[in-house]
Amino acid sequence: MDGKRILVTGPTGQVATPLVRSLAAGNEVIGIARFRDPVARAALEAQGVRCIEVNLASGEFGAVPDDVDIVLNLAVVKSGRWEVDLKGNAEAAGLLMAHCRGAEAFIHVSSTGVYQHAGAQLLAEDAPLGDNHRGMMPTYSIAKIAAEAVVRTEARQLGLPTTIARINVPYGDGGGWPAFHLEMLLAGMAIEVHPDRPNLFNPIHDDDLLAFVPGLVAAASVPATIVNLGGDQQVALEDWVRELGQLTGRTPRFVENPSAIGGITTDNTRRLELLGPTRVDWHDGFRRMVANLHPEALVAT
Repeated sequence: MDGKRILVTGPTGQVATPLVRSLAAGNEVIGIARFRDPVARAALEAQGVRCIEVNLASGEFGAVPDDVDIVLNLAVVKSGRWEVDLKGNAEAAGLLMAHCRGAEAFIHVSSTGVYQHAGAQLLAEDAPLGDNHRGMMPTYSIAKIAAEAVVRTEARQLGLPTTIARINVPYGDGGGWPAFHLEMLLAGMAIEVHPDRPNLFNPIHDDDLLAFVPGLVAAASVPATIVNLGGDQQVALEDWVRELGQLTGRTPRFVENPSAIGGITTDNTRRLELLGPTRVDWHDGFRRMVANLHPEALVAT
């Protein structure tokens, strides 16, 4: 995808950063955020990203252009305070859509954390929603559900072609949830798991997320298209932690906790139809992650 004017929210986030850097090679990329970390901002600007300081929840977009081709809404607020998180996730998304109502496509990045935990059952896009992440992040799932509802409404009200992408365990060379488990392993900490085991997920690598961006744009519609964005491989959290243990020569310890995030595994039928298959094998992706984050700890050949 080249020659587009792309507005990205939350460009310094774990998922957004590699996407923004890749897209900036052939597109005009504008990143908007509060930019509290000047080093992260400078790194993006060095890649050719135009950074504009904005508090999304305020709805005051000032210098933010409204004549963009594509919006990638990757910002997420996880303060644990309801008023802050509903404004920052749900209200902000709607205000931004109104500001960029002339865009070719609005891509709203959501999470499979909106689904009700259902064990090993494959969850399609019409599966029941629930407060899945409450034990770890009390506002997260409900704020994400609220944001989706606002985005769906604004897509219809504004006639703005929209895709809602529910990502399942994104990770890459720079981090992700599995990277937290890596840090815990290296620190000798026990890892909490939901007692409804195995805890199955569909981790997806940053490389695959980037490859899917053009398809997400092409799939944008009114009413909004909703699609699960998990990897083709179904992996138990317990198994990926053991894999990290083998890569680093550490022996994992698990502790069951009913408040831990329960497994969410996706029915990928719609994603395969719209976007095609994923390409990064999770074993290879995890090795790359360890090699990048902790090369000194990598012992497996």
